[in-house]
Formats: sequence, C-alpha cells, structure tokens
Amino acid sequence: MLPLIKVLAVDDVPENLVALEALLRRPGLSILPARSGTEALELLLVHEVALALVDVQMPDMDGFELAELMRGAPRTSRVPIIFITAAPRDRGRLFRGYEAGAVDFLHKPIEPHVLESKVDVFVELYQHRQRLDEKVELLQQALQLNETFAAVLGHDLRGPLGTITAAASLIAKGPPEPAVQRAAERVLRCSERMTRMIEHLLVYSRARLGQAIPIAPQPADMTALCASILDEQEHRGAERVRLQCRGDPRGCWDRDRMTQVLSNLVGNALRHGALDAPIVVEVDGSRRDEVRLSVRNQGVIPPEILPHIFEPFRTTSSSRTASDGFGLGLYIVQKFVEAHGGTVAAASSPAAGTSFEVRLPRTAPASGA
Repeated sequence: MLPLIKVLAVDDVPENLVALEALLRRPGLSILPARSGTEALELLLVHEVALALVDVQMPDMDGFELAELMRGAPRTSRVPIIFITAAPRDRGRLFRGYEAGAVDFLHKPIEPHVLESKVDVFVELYQHRQRLDEKVELLQQALQLNETFAAVLGHDLRGPLGTITAAASLIAKGPPEPAVQRAAERVLRCSERMTRMIEHLLVYSRARLGQAIPIAPQPADMTALCASILDEQEHRGAERVRLQCRGDPRGCWDRDRMTQVLSNLVGNALRHGALDAPIVVEVDGSRRDEVRLSVRNQGVIPPEILPHIFEPFRTTSSSRTASDGFGLGLYIVQKFVEAHGGTVAAASSPAAGTSFEVRLPRTAPASGA
C-alpha cells in the first residue's frame, strides 16, 4: 500500500478548512488542517507534506510570517507554498508573498478545478522527488558497497594470493620432477592472472568513484620496459614480436603502471593477432617532448566494437581468451596513460591490421590526472 501524501491547509476560518478538505478529498491524499500559524508549525514538526495552502490574513501570525519561518527551517524549506487571499490584487502584496517563498497565489472565491489542478501538479512533483531521493539513496548504497568491495580486494584477497604465489615459487625451485614443475608453473600463472584481475578491479573501482589514479614517476627507458615484458611473455609466443626503437626512449614515468600498459597491449596482440604474422612493437623517441609507443598486429577488431574498445567490460567476439576475465584490460590501459598526461588510440582495418598508439609526455605529472 502506497503511503498517504499529505497537504497542509492553514486558515483561521473553520468553514474554509472544511471546504478545502471537501474539494481535495481523494484516495491517497490526506489534508492536515491548521487554524493558525502556530498549529501549522506543530504539524510540520510531525508530518512531511507535499504542499502547503496558506491563508494570508490570519491573526497573531499571518501567512507571510509563516512562510518565512518555513523557509528558514531545513525540514520545511522545500515545501511549496500557495497563498490563498481574499484581498484585491496588489503588486506589493504579490511581491512580498513571492519574496516570502510562495510559488503561487489563489484569490477567493477559489475556482475548484483551478485548485485541484494546481494541487495535482505539486503532488506529482512531490512523488517525482521522492522517487529521485530513493534513487540517490540506492546510488549511495552502491558506492559504499563498491568501496567495501575494493577494500576486500585490496586487503583480504591479496594476502592469501601472495602466500599461494610464494609457495608455488618454492615448489618450482625444488627437485626437477616434471609433474611437480608443471603444477607449480600452472599455479604461478593462475596466481599472476588473479593478481592482474584484482589490480584491474581496484583501478576500475577507484576510477568509477572519481578518485585519481596515483602514479610515481621516475626515470625509465621505454625500450627496456618493452624488452622485460617480452621476456615475461616468452611462454605465450613472444618470439613472434619484433621490437624496434628509434630516437631517445628515456623519460620519467611510473614503471609499474607502464609495465601494466605494455603487458596488456602486447598480451592482446599475442592473443588476437594472426598466429602466422609478426607483431611489431615500436618505440619512437625522435620527438623532444614526447615518446610514442605503437603495437601492431594482423588481427582485426570488428567495426561495431572499435569505437567502444576502451570501455569497461568490452571484449571482442574473436577473442580466444579474455584478457583479464572482465574485459578491463584496455580500460586500464587508457586510465594509466591518461594518468601520465598521455593519450591512447586504436585503429583497425582488414588491410592494415590493428594498431594501438600511446603518446606520452617525456615527464609525467607527479600525481594522477
């Protein structure tokens, strides 16, 4: 059952209150009668109202004074007020009424259908506001859940995963029994993949909350970073990758963040590129103020997906495996590059294949963009 919507009616003449209640009586609407401004304020302390119908001429406290008190209280500051008056139209009184917070004036004798129409409008606005408040509350709850989720990922899951990784590393260094070695390597690969997934979810959570992605710039060599990634990707077919460099590849970037950028781009090229075609990773340091990095392969991104390729939870239909299980790999690439003050773009066609180009300033800003 829907809650009653309440309308406050304030008039010092009891007959007028009875007439207002008779005119506005309908299912789902309740009229709260008050015979003075003081009685109206007492009702407002208890009830939430969608609209106040206030007579201007009342003893002790007139309608203007009541409106000013309502506007000054946080609980009632948003309640729309319609003044009802028997006085002739006077521009000075109208100005004072609107200055006190009125949204409209009705002059006696009141036209019933005009009163009903105006009340219906404000009741509908009140219902819309209630629904909006409910949605805002749900969004706040979702943000709080997101923060809790990020905290769980960052603390409660990373600890056990680190223990698994360390144990697998010890097993891999033990006696060279083929079955044990294979099992240890499998555990290591899975734990590394889970670590990347957790990191991607943390970055996504932070970005969706509007928080800056922290970076710690330090001197780095982009060619050396690329070589280290290719060495790590050796078991996945990195022998197909051709690393090229020209100009000065040195700059000041966050090595960990850029390593993840390179890992995602090279990993995507290895997964989605043609198996019989080389992958070209080029570092272009020929410009004084920036370093450009491109990763090219002979795979093709479908035209309908290309405009959305950096959106979260997007994967191509031709993917042999998901990049991180969530489709966040390229989203993370974009966020990390933007945190460095750079840009990343993708292009793809059947004739030229697919290329990703990253443009980075030589010196990244000291904090996330």
